[in-house]
Amino acid sequence: MRINHAIRIAAGVAALALAVTACGGGSNKTASQHAADGKLTIGIKFDQPGLGLLNKDGSYSGFDVDVAKYVADKMGVKPENITFKESPSAQRETLIQNGQVDFIVATYSITDARKQKVDFAGPYFVTGQSLLVRSDNTDVTGPESLTGNKKLCSVKGSTPAQNVKDKYAKEVQLQEYDTYSLCVEALKSGAVDAVTTDDIILRGYAAQSPGALKVVGKTFSVENYGIGVKKGDTESRGKINDAIDTMITSGAWKAALEKEFGSTGFQIPEPPKVDRY
Repeated sequence: MRINHAIRIAAGVAALALAVTACGGGSNKTASQHAADGKLTIGIKFDQPGLGLLNKDGSYSGFDVDVAKYVADKMGVKPENITFKESPSAQRETLIQNGQVDFIVATYSITDARKQKVDFAGPYFVTGQSLLVRSDNTDVTGPESLTGNKKLCSVKGSTPAQNVKDKYAKEVQLQEYDTYSLCVEALKSGAVDAVTTDDIILRGYAAQSPGALKVVGKTFSVENYGIGVKKGDTESRGKINDAIDTMITSGAWKAALEKEFGSTGFQIPEPPKVDRY
């Protein structure tokens, strides 16, 4: 009886281990090693128009996708051999650390706290935090106007909403959703008064709903978008930095931004300088 019981326990543990492995689906290879095999798994957002979007036909579009494809090409990987994996803000470090993605291009701001867990190539774009409101809203004009218990939405695992509360409007009520697209739906329905995140993200949503939404005020932070790679993978980080530099100097960087945002009135900024820390 005891032996059979022990066997059943051992079988259960083994099954659990297999299930965990299957769920993780990670790899110990570096991005460069996978690229040498001709394939890459790249993390992007699936719900950010103009940046990272899974389209109804199963294709992917946006500036982050353009950057990811350019980097992959410079590492020797063709577009058809890229697997794009959805990378919500709260899961990005885990996906990299577990080897479930080779690198992440997903409006991923470089911060000192994140650099403790992953390494960054880039930046490949610099933006700032802003606010998105309904087009008929005249009360919200900037972060300081979010008084009187107004409701402000952002996503879990990101810091913009807390930044507003800490620095500009202590009375604001913070609402957290899993994705920015859910925040935007809450904004449209009137469940929240404003959505905050990076200006370029909000402009993508505004362009997707012409006449319904608008970006207000000036940017009030500096966000350096980097490409996240596994901590200590200096070889891959160096190759990605080289690719970003080439994309900028060749004119492909500006062309990609014009393609994605040219019709929105967005003013294309000067390209950033890669930080090879």
